[in-house]
Amino acid sequence: MAEQAVTLGEKLKTVPEKPGVYIFKDRKERILYIGKARNLRNRLKSYFQQSANLGPRKTVMLERLRDFAFVVTETEIEALALEANLIKQHKPRYNIILRDDKNYPYLKLTINEEWPRLEVVRRITRDGAVYFGPCIPASSVREALAFIRRHFNIRPCRYRLDRPMRPCVQYQMGRCPAPCAGLVSRDEYLKAVKEVERFLKGEKKELIEELEGRMQRFSEELRFEEAAGIRDRLQALRGAFESQKVVSPELGDIDVTGFYREGVDTVFQVFFIRNGILISAKDFHLKDTEFIPGEELFEKFITLFYAKEIIPPDEIVVQVRPEGVEELGKWLSAKKGGRVKIRLPERGKKRDLINMASENARIILHTGKGAASKEVMKQLKERLGLKKIPDSIGAFDVSTIFGSHSVGAFVWWEDGEFRKEMYRRLKIRDVSGMDDYSMMREIVIRTISNLKGNIPDLILIDGGRGHFEVAMSALSEVMGEEVQDIDVVAIAKGPDRAFLKDGTDILLDDSGPDALLLRRLRDEAHRFAISFHRKLRGKGLLESRLENIKGVGKKRRLALLRHFGSIEAIKKASVEDVARVEGMNRKVAGKLLSEL
Repeated sequence: MAEQAVTLGEKLKTVPEKPGVYIFKDRKERILYIGKARNLRNRLKSYFQQSANLGPRKTVMLERLRDFAFVVTETEIEALALEANLIKQHKPRYNIILRDDKNYPYLKLTINEEWPRLEVVRRITRDGAVYFGPCIPASSVREALAFIRRHFNIRPCRYRLDRPMRPCVQYQMGRCPAPCAGLVSRDEYLKAVKEVERFLKGEKKELIEELEGRMQRFSEELRFEEAAGIRDRLQALRGAFESQKVVSPELGDIDVTGFYREGVDTVFQVFFIRNGILISAKDFHLKDTEFIPGEELFEKFITLFYAKEIIPPDEIVVQVRPEGVEELGKWLSAKKGGRVKIRLPERGKKRDLINMASENARIILHTGKGAASKEVMKQLKERLGLKKIPDSIGAFDVSTIFGSHSVGAFVWWEDGEFRKEMYRRLKIRDVSGMDDYSMMREIVIRTISNLKGNIPDLILIDGGRGHFEVAMSALSEVMGEEVQDIDVVAIAKGPDRAFLKDGTDILLDDSGPDALLLRRLRDEAHRFAISFHRKLRGKGLLESRLENIKGVGKKRRLALLRHFGSIEAIKKASVEDVARVEGMNRKVAGKLLSEL
């Protein structure tokens, strides 16, 4: 430790007194923590002072610290943006992580195009289009798109309209005015686009008045069929507007962020309000937050949340004033391309919304899937004699048939659900034949190395005592002394039982929620492995019969299978039949049939 202190102390002298990002690493160069600082040297010094009050979590982190790196930036805002991007990329163990790292869908109205259209996107660019969202859950965006295509006459296709073409079935169904065939003027088309924009912005009064005026004109001109069409649209629109949750029109575009803390857990609740209408809401469950001050927690949450592909609103209303609020506001404004204000309301409608978000967060923490999952995890700890209540569980499985196309699979369970983004599957490459133990060793080493320090609290191995011993050896090789921090259990069938570190085994043949969860995890790992194995096996059969034949590439292979339906049908065909397939010729057809 003294040698480490001297080494880090010497390195500390080289750190400049400038803004930037620092990166803590363990003895295997794995990233433990990423932070930002206005003054890098002062911030790093604060970690190593004897009087530093870091809390248990960061104290444990410093015990594993063996090295650090830093990146100097020009400004604090650049440091903030870099920190957010690096945390998203590396997901360090001791940082606050938003487990929902997917980008949310938006509706994009391409008013920058000659003939605008509406589409769903998850990436936002400054291209002159208008974006509406975020849409949460994703199903809501599909419903909105379907409604608009039923009741507003704009094109649903993505075709280039630089030359005329025949109108498609959408025109015949009355859901497209067919600009592709020149059947609508651009002025008329842009009126429909404006209606869509008003609907998405929630401009109820303006849209209804415009349609009522048009319906009246059509009626006066004795164009009763067109008037009836607008009447039906008005009825559908009024129903849609009534279903919207209008909060307060004067609020405009704001995000409301409240939270609730209890023990080690924190739940954030975000309300997305656009033009005074609550369009969606999202909750986030954070763990191990008990020693993090509220101001720091809010800063980290807002930074990581808006580091997504998301457009910040004009105003973000918060329950606690974040640290570095000025830099946050400048960063968000640059991201939006316009001013973003961060406000802490003390009274009024916005304060009421904060209280509502906080209460929602409390209910989610107490009654949501996280609470139910926590109770099952407590039962697991007691039943298996684990070191601690696991927050996350990973499960390994191997699939092979006579040593052919052997594969490994790893699945991850957390907060009451499978996290598909943490799944891993791989081909066995270093083992031949039916050596099940060596295969397990290989997939454990490769998967744990790939996870880069993001290790589950409990690891399940599909198999018996032998598989358990092999897995422990592999984990020790990759993790070293840190393997003592995790629990490892092997799960076998016939009867269902668990093999523990102390040499005992426990029956799991009851229907308790903890036993059911273990069996469910084992079965999910097996399903994931089998599905990959079948895919490779099917691909292998196809490759061995067609792709290995010289002159038959991917396009020819697909054309052959589309034409004949199967390899057996190809074998029965004549050279002339095969040569007539698109992309084929007699020479290749003859070679193909002789090979088959």
